[in-house]
Amino acid sequence: MNNLEEDFNINKLINLVHSHNEWRSKQCINMIASENITSKFVDLLYNNDSRHRYAEGHPFKRYYQGTKYIDEIEVLANEIMSKLFDAKFVDLRPISGTIANASTFKALGKPGDTTMITPLSGGGHVSHSKYGIMGALGYNVIELPFDNKEFNIDIDKAIKEIRKYKPVFIVLGGSLFLFPHPVREISEIAKEENSVLIFDAAHVLGLIAGKKFPHPLKEGADVMTSSTHKTFPGPQGGAVMSNEENIFKPIRKIIFPVFVSNHHLHRLAATAGAALEMLYYGEDYAEQIINNAKKLAESLFNLGFKVLGENKGFTQTHQVAVDVSALGGGAFAAKALEEANIIVNKNMLPWDTPDMIKNPSGLRIGVQEITRIGMKEDDMEIIASFFERVLIKKEDPMSVKKDVIEFRKQFNEITYAFNLTKEQYDKLSV
Repeated sequence: MNNLEEDFNINKLINLVHSHNEWRSKQCINMIASENITSKFVDLLYNNDSRHRYAEGHPFKRYYQGTKYIDEIEVLANEIMSKLFDAKFVDLRPISGTIANASTFKALGKPGDTTMITPLSGGGHVSHSKYGIMGALGYNVIELPFDNKEFNIDIDKAIKEIRKYKPVFIVLGGSLFLFPHPVREISEIAKEENSVLIFDAAHVLGLIAGKKFPHPLKEGADVMTSSTHKTFPGPQGGAVMSNEENIFKPIRKIIFPVFVSNHHLHRLAATAGAALEMLYYGEDYAEQIINNAKKLAESLFNLGFKVLGENKGFTQTHQVAVDVSALGGGAFAAKALEEANIIVNKNMLPWDTPDMIKNPSGLRIGVQEITRIGMKEDDMEIIASFFERVLIKKEDPMSVKKDVIEFRKQFNEITYAFNLTKEQYDKLSV
């Protein structure tokens, strides 16, 4: 064997992928709030020949040949998403939620304009901020006032600030997201000031689809941006939706050619498949997600954890936020839990200072993936006990890991999903 073969043995790559698959899909309790898993049906739709192909532009108006079926798939995917979300206009070409945001932000203003956002410390996404896309586009970014006790936008102060700064657009939604933002109230003042209201629904898209979370477009938002792989259990990708044609058209012109060339065509059918599953099973799935989140929060609280939102029932989404500053901080806690095969992420809380970014006070926990594999309220009590053993009782994480792996073995099926006939399966197998 020569040096190249020694350094880059094919088995090394195969073994690494195999190890990841075994660990994350069979042995871990995955509770990253921005992740989910796709069904076998969606996987088969995803693994299609169009992953090799290009289709710049709009359906039936392409810059490449060979797209006649891809065009129909894209139109059908948009139609299914339009029905699911009761949105007149849908564009699935953004390849991520951040690209959906970038296209929308670029289309609705110009460098030097003032925008207002959910603050990063209050759970806003980095793409909204001066550090991300918004800053890169040259906007003057002002954070909306935030009420730490309510864990939400301070609506009275926000109205005054919007009137003062007259932003070209306002962005609600976020990454750490326990309670619905005051979309209706903000939309009223936005209209008075001729500001466009954008709602980033990336984290709650599946809850909106399942009718268990207020629909931003029906509450007064002009545009809804999103990713397609969090509470919405599709492949990784992005989307823009609106009922306002005059606002949607400029965004569509920016998506291509500014931020997207080819838009990763294999995910279109898979996204449509996930949307069909949500049309059939979305209400039950979303309800169980919220029930599980509430039960997990309650169970952690009863075991002595400092769970945010106690005065409001802890959460109305898939997320639970825990202050672990007295238990070593978020970085320490997340690492200890990972050693026990429980996957969460450290997270800044509203009262954290910038110097705490490496070890913030909080943990952000999501239940959408464990709900998809069939876990219910009783299982949340067991998971809370694992947290207690690692972080409060200070048991050896490796000892807890053994019990986590045994517990995880009970959940091998993806629920709220279609079961294909053999004929359907054979048609999709490549």
